[in-house]
Amino acid sequence: MSILARLGRISAGVAFGLAVTASSVAAQETINIGFTGPLSGGAALYGKNALAGMEMAVNEMNATGGIEVDGKKYKLNIVTLDDKYSPAEAAINGRRLVQEHKTPIIFVPHFGGSAALQAFNESMDFLVAAYTTVPAITQRGNTLTVRLTSSYTDYMKAFSHIAMERYGKRVAIANGNHDYAKAWAAAFTEHWQEKGGEIVANNPMDYNKDADFYSGVGRVLAAKPDVIMVGGPSEPTALVIRQAREMGFKGGFIVMEQAKLDEMEKVTNSLRTLEGAVGIMPLATYGTPEAAAYVERFRKLYKKDAGSEAYVNYFGVYLMAEAMKHAGTVSDPKAIRAAIGKALETLPKEYNIYSMNTVDAGGGLEPEGVTVGAVVNGKVERARYLRESGK
Repeated sequence: MSILARLGRISAGVAFGLAVTASSVAAQETINIGFTGPLSGGAALYGKNALAGMEMAVNEMNATGGIEVDGKKYKLNIVTLDDKYSPAEAAINGRRLVQEHKTPIIFVPHFGGSAALQAFNESMDFLVAAYTTVPAITQRGNTLTVRLTSSYTDYMKAFSHIAMERYGKRVAIANGNHDYAKAWAAAFTEHWQEKGGEIVANNPMDYNKDADFYSGVGRVLAAKPDVIMVGGPSEPTALVIRQAREMGFKGGFIVMEQAKLDEMEKVTNSLRTLEGAVGIMPLATYGTPEAAAYVERFRKLYKKDAGSEAYVNYFGVYLMAEAMKHAGTVSDPKAIRAAIGKALETLPKEYNIYSMNTVDAGGGLEPEGVTVGAVVNGKVERARYLRESGK
């Protein structure tokens, strides 16, 4: 073999080795973040909004060169799988995300899916970033879970106070029949009765499949409630309210925080239909400079207003990135979980609009208080509920 031929082979071998090394380095410099949520079916809008918030955060960070952890730069990548709002599908997705994509963190925007992943996340060594207000998710002793938003007990206390004061003590429950809604309704029932209220009907419905709720709504209206408690994804929740109005109901609504007043308005075509509803304060009218700036950025990207599910998952990605910086690792879920408290202290306000300031022993994040909105005379009024004072 000629010297030139040998040199050619050596050069090719070196080039191949460099390509493999470069490929390996590129893989090491990318952090895969998992997402399993509803991207089809009745809850698809909800899941897509949650994912949009995550994508927005990742794109912002990557546009500035990614994040630096322990002296090394990383870019982030979201690996998404559709679970159709099914806990069983979420569990399958969770295993795939870890085994095939080595995700140290998996975001799940529903209680049932988060609980399903908790059955094996410690043994498979990944962190569950749960977008759910169900307090039980961080009361099970699972050491690798972070609840990204407030407990629903804070919301239901605020909602109940406003609804009972304005409309009366007789409430009918007509929420969804998924795991999250069941847990919310059980806690709400206890709280409402403690305040001296009465549960006059309880008729959960399948918000993920049905579009005609007239028969279910008719059953709760027959009990003559002052207030109806509703809740699931925004679109079916708005249909329940619209159909209740069409059937003559004049009272108020307690809207479980999974549904958003601004998204529901697009289904009902008017806030007048939502008169008397109390729920999450829309970010577009939240009233802080940080919220206004975030909404404007989101609007430019997606040509629509941002809901809280988009924002909370946006916040969650920034929080996890900040925790990685403090932990000095992008792959050790235990160290990342342990650094969440420090991350809350240093995360800039522009990424922490809801002012989450503490993390409890179980991984539940809590703010000083929650801001809620009530529809009065065709407009959303802002109300602030402070956790310590209960007002």
